[in-house]
Amino acid sequence: MKRIGVTGHRSIPDACLPQVEAGLRAVLGGHPGPLEALSSLADGADQMFAAIALEYGAELTVVIPSGDYEDTFRDGGGLAAYRRLRQRATQEVVMAFPRSTDEAYYAAGTYIADACDRLVAVWDGLPARGHGGTGEIVAYARALGKPVTVIWPEGAARD
Repeated sequence: MKRIGVTGHRSIPDACLPQVEAGLRAVLGGHPGPLEALSSLADGADQMFAAIALEYGAELTVVIPSGDYEDTFRDGGGLAAYRRLRQRATQEVVMAFPRSTDEAYYAAGTYIADACDRLVAVWDGLPARGHGGTGEIVAYARALGKPVTVIWPEGAARD
């Protein structure tokens, strides 16, 4: 079974959403045979990736950074989507952190990078804004020698 993980920004400019979605569909739809998708189901890239993977019949493994992870969702829509996707997961991995901290996010991100065959990064190419951010997880995966597919519209800036 091919295992594809995701790391990505929570905030994706609306103008970029169609290109990001098309990029994720190209990656996830281009694999014959069984597929496992690994995601932390954060708002933005993680949820989009997981929803598309499920559309393509992938098994979903959810990697939850902390015990209070649900408290980190800024709005009810993101939390509702998280709960819906989590219910559809085939497997769940919960990191041993009671609180959502940068260390918890780093642990979840590196778990995904370690476990996948390929990492998809919805990433603007800039350094991470904090420990455990997208840029740091991309660097970690590359240091492991994992293939990384970056999806981001050229010239687009994040908020």
